[in-house]
Amino acid sequence: MIPAQFDYVAPTSVEEALSLLVQHGDDAKIIAGGQSLLPVMRMRLNAPEVVIDIGRIDALRGIRDDGDALVIGAMTTHHDVGHDPMVAEHAALITKAVEHLADAQVRHRGTFGGALAHADPAGDLGAPALALGAEFVVTGQNGERRVGADDFFEDLFTTAIGEEEILTAVRVPKHTGWGAHYEKFVRVAHQWPIVAVAATVRTEGDTIVEARVGLTNMGSTPLRARAVEAALVGQPATEDAVRAAAASAAEGTNPPSDLNGDSDYRRHLATVLTRRAVLAAAGA
Repeated sequence: MIPAQFDYVAPTSVEEALSLLVQHGDDAKIIAGGQSLLPVMRMRLNAPEVVIDIGRIDALRGIRDDGDALVIGAMTTHHDVGHDPMVAEHAALITKAVEHLADAQVRHRGTFGGALAHADPAGDLGAPALALGAEFVVTGQNGERRVGADDFFEDLFTTAIGEEEILTAVRVPKHTGWGAHYEKFVRVAHQWPIVAVAATVRTEGDTIVEARVGLTNMGSTPLRARAVEAALVGQPATEDAVRAAAASAAEGTNPPSDLNGDSDYRRHLATVLTRRAVLAAAGA
């Protein structure tokens, strides 16, 4: 289908973009890489009168070291994030997830911030961001504020970004030396995950001393498998120990039922994929 008619503007600064957003209000929509918004517009599930393209705002691109965290500009492409050596060293879980995100063409056009702001519970970046305790830098005309990952994802396709605000960056705390793995289950290549698990663990010898586990497509938002995390601490990185901890992966989840599988099937997948992800992250 062809999108409904709309006006197009391309500001070159955050200030200009915010001014346009305030000016047009509910009639406007921000577009970043366009990999999520354009399909929705083609299906006329969303028909903004004004599209504000922030792709020309150079200040929103790039990755920098900020001491105990990496700061990833919202307009940084998935390709650039996935190939950045600092991300690979300090936030390996994101590198692992980006490897599984769509195909090369989408990774070159889609943006890190755009995917997270879209907040699809089946998206590949929400669970890693949640597991790593990312902070989202949201900017409005009154300045910027930081929103923790636990509060950022509010519901299906809904985040803490206000109507007159823009996600400008994501701060990812460093997890240097942690093992990481993203285990994704699909039926066909490049599909949205039926279920996926993002796991990062810190070990001392053969013992797991810290663990963070995020779940993809197990509810209306990305979720932390906190019962699994607690159960893993102090356990050896063995098949039996990790299997026992992973048995609680589906606790507190509310997975959907659709053509790819019902909710019980997804709960089963969550335990299997969690075991695989944790073992791989621990190098076992």
